[in-house]
Amino acid sequence: MKFTKGHGTGNDFVIIEDLEGTVELTPSLVAALCDRRFGIGGDGVLRVQPSAEPGAAWFMDYWNSDGSLSEMCGNGVRVFARYLHTTGLAGDVIPLSTRGGLRTAYVEGDLIRVDMAAPRLLGDSVATIHGVAYPGLAISMGNPHLVCDVPAEVAAAVDLSRAPDTDGSLFPAGVNVEFSVRVAEDHRRMRVYERGSGETMSCGTGATAVGVAALVTAGRDAGTVTVDVPGGRLQVTLDEQTSWLAGPAVLTFTGEIDPGSLVRRPG
Repeated sequence: MKFTKGHGTGNDFVIIEDLEGTVELTPSLVAALCDRRFGIGGDGVLRVQPSAEPGAAWFMDYWNSDGSLSEMCGNGVRVFARYLHTTGLAGDVIPLSTRGGLRTAYVEGDLIRVDMAAPRLLGDSVATIHGVAYPGLAISMGNPHLVCDVPAEVAAAVDLSRAPDTDGSLFPAGVNVEFSVRVAEDHRRMRVYERGSGETMSCGTGATAVGVAALVTAGRDAGTVTVDVPGGRLQVTLDEQTSWLAGPAVLTFTGEIDPGSLVRRPG
């Protein structure tokens, strides 16, 4: 199996080109590929397939590192677009489909800008860790997020070794939880627990949700927010029609692996 490795601000992915639909991905295979000790290592797998949706040539088949499927991944879209552009499968403007809906990526040199669609506000909710409740704003970016504004010392110390407890009635399939720190009016810093992957260096949809939450809680319906993640810096813009995410996307290496050699660990 041939693969390419790439990342967006440290959120890293195994990219598999499957233009003929001959690669059989399973949850156990995806988890084995993403295992950082026994496999290639990654926060998820991006499979490149032709799209069945009108208006998009390519489908981003995104899997979390635990082998579960996901609706959307903002960093993944940028890395996916970088792969399509670098390999000559697409030009500078790339409409593509995801389980979370259609997205368009724009290749602008080192940066890739993505139309992330209009956010959907789901109301207030709470994330609980070790009995401590952190109030937050629930936002859908095509996948669910809970943005909790906290002081810097709380964000630095919060335990993200396991998923925070959240409202199962609001988030029946789980939720990505962001802990957001105000640096300045239009500047936030965040840590994130990604559903299906754990704490990661970056989350594109999460950064977009953090930027949207910063604007909404300030009573603004448009603006641009810088969001710092452990793996780098992203720019989030909200306007009257949609939201935008801009940041780097890098392809790091290519290789080939025998799926039969991978250790499939139980559980």
